[in-house]
Amino acid sequence: MSIGVIGGGVTGLTAGYELAKEGHQVVLFEGQPYLGGQASTFEIEGARLERYYHHIFTGDEDMMRLIGELGLTERMQWLASKVGFFYEGKIYDFVTPFDLLRFKPLSFLQRIRAGLVTLYLQRFGDWRTLEGFTAQEWMRRYAGQQAHEVIFAPLLRAKFGEYADQVTMAWLWSKFKDRVGSRSRTMARELLGYMEGSFQPFIDALADGIRAQGGEVLTDAPVERVIVEGGRVKGIQAGDIWLLDKVIATVPSFVFLDIVPDLPAGYADQLREVRYQTSLCLVLKMTRSLSRIYWLNISDPTFPFVGAIEHTNLIPPEQYNGKHILYLSDYVSKSDPLHSASAEELMMHYLSSLREINPDFDVDWVEDSWLYREDAAQPIITRGYSRRIPSYETPVENLYLANTTQIYPQDRGMNYSVRLGRVVGELVNESGSFSWPVGTRRVQG
Repeated sequence: MSIGVIGGGVTGLTAGYELAKEGHQVVLFEGQPYLGGQASTFEIEGARLERYYHHIFTGDEDMMRLIGELGLTERMQWLASKVGFFYEGKIYDFVTPFDLLRFKPLSFLQRIRAGLVTLYLQRFGDWRTLEGFTAQEWMRRYAGQQAHEVIFAPLLRAKFGEYADQVTMAWLWSKFKDRVGSRSRTMARELLGYMEGSFQPFIDALADGIRAQGGEVLTDAPVERVIVEGGRVKGIQAGDIWLLDKVIATVPSFVFLDIVPDLPAGYADQLREVRYQTSLCLVLKMTRSLSRIYWLNISDPTFPFVGAIEHTNLIPPEQYNGKHILYLSDYVSKSDPLHSASAEELMMHYLSSLREINPDFDVDWVEDSWLYREDAAQPIITRGYSRRIPSYETPVENLYLANTTQIYPQDRGMNYSVRLGRVVGELVNESGSFSWPVGTRRVQG
């Protein structure tokens, strides 16, 4: 079969790679001049770096299995994480359960209570029983008001902003499950995975795998429309007309609606129902380090960013000619004034907060900056979300959709993007399942 894949992120590349291995003629279309989506990289100090911060966990089985198949296992580095919490002007370590017990902003009884709830959620298996609760109401009830406001509410605000009080507890549960999977033992330090030289070799290997099987991988090739006749997909218009037997779209739902304007109303309404938060990611190349922490969560609602991820506290700065690399992360709605801010405007807006983290910080430390903006970064996951997930098979015959709105209850990430690509690929592949099983037939826990 001839199969078109729209989107060259991890999901699209995985689906295309697996279908090409099965002997299908794959053509992948990517609108940007580069592949990888949110895992794409750019050059900095002669090295490659992800536009958006990336690492994987030891429990990311789908990702690790594919890395192994591509012959890249030896390039993986497993590093002890340095996670911290910034609260009321002070950085607290937040790496092991013992750090929670030492977290003085909570009373001792609140620390014990929060620790027991954390342990319970890490071992709890049935997320469906949590889906009817918001994370806010569940955590206030069981972890306690103080623990929720100091620890958990900032995490929810970080991802969902004004929608934080609507997010289902099932989503927050998945964060606990993923983090415990990154420890060899319950009380051990967390290990995080990063590929030597960035994740670019992984992206390149998937694209090369499609080409090696006779497929095509096209960049700078935005899809203008999916051609539909008589309720059946006929091909793609991307400059030229490409006649295809089947099409997989891995683009955000609002893009899908634009390129398939004649979708049946019920399915189109389902896609419109899910809203997204935009990710703003300001990357700074600096002469000095901001802190000793890799992943610094901000528990201060007055801060204009929600995370300070200092990449060179995970990967040594020597990999980047001694420069220090800092990601400043925020999630905003399209109506937020910061949505359209420039890198320079954000830098000035962030300056006083950076000095709260490190009073010595000076803007002269910053040698260069890059701003990356993704409007489909985070679907807003509210109560009863599983009933609103759009199906992979659209009402248009032989047209399939696979995007982050269908990853649930897990948070987004490369592991689940790989899994999603394999799930939709198996659905399209008429000859049956692929050679190794996916974690689940749907991208749900």
